[in-house]
Amino acid sequence: MTSNHHGRRTLALPILLTLLAMATQVAAHNVTEGDAGYIQEIWGVHSIPFLYLGAKHMVTGYDHILFLLGVVFFLYKMKDVAIYVSLFAFGHSSTMLLGVWFGWGVNSYIVDAIIGLSVVYKALDNLGAFQRWFGFQPNTKLATLIFGFIHGTGLATKILQYDIAPEGLLPNLLAFNVGVEIGQILALAVILIAMGYWRRSPRFMTQAYTANVIMMTLGFVLMGYQITGYFVA
Repeated sequence: MTSNHHGRRTLALPILLTLLAMATQVAAHNVTEGDAGYIQEIWGVHSIPFLYLGAKHMVTGYDHILFLLGVVFFLYKMKDVAIYVSLFAFGHSSTMLLGVWFGWGVNSYIVDAIIGLSVVYKALDNLGAFQRWFGFQPNTKLATLIFGFIHGTGLATKILQYDIAPEGLLPNLLAFNVGVEIGQILALAVILIAMGYWRRSPRFMTQAYTANVIMMTLGFVLMGYQITGYFVA
């Protein structure tokens, strides 16, 4: 076995450890206290700060990144990656913008539990569980769009809690959304580069099974945390 092949195989280890580390970030969908305080204090149009906040949210939003990882896990063509990521981005953007603009409030624990479920769903889909259990394959594009709507609703629910000033609301929301998409592109680039190297390993399929089991477990952790919060709060 060459050192190159050994390096490709061991690349899976830091990826799996990263997934495990995400389990400690079950509340990562929240807007941080410092950012929340800034949102509450400003008035008027502040495009650059909101663009930054949007990008920061996506890059540190481990629930989004986990789902995004699941979506592209077995996509080998850039055309397919573009289609699925665009569906997720459309769903995420539309409900975030509309939710804040029209004040659609949803219980944050419930919507975040469903976001955890989206991670579980995608991991099970990657494992071929639905075909084995039920004999059919769900429409993956439609599921990506629907869960995109839910992810955006979750973010809108968080933003609504901080009462953004109505002055300059639409430009600020649009800037935030652009930031989210920039953050998504950055996160996706890192994922695709890592996956590109990992897929060259002869043990990729075996390690992929383990990775998706871990991803499913983290989805259940997210769900359990939010459900517990719902009953305790």
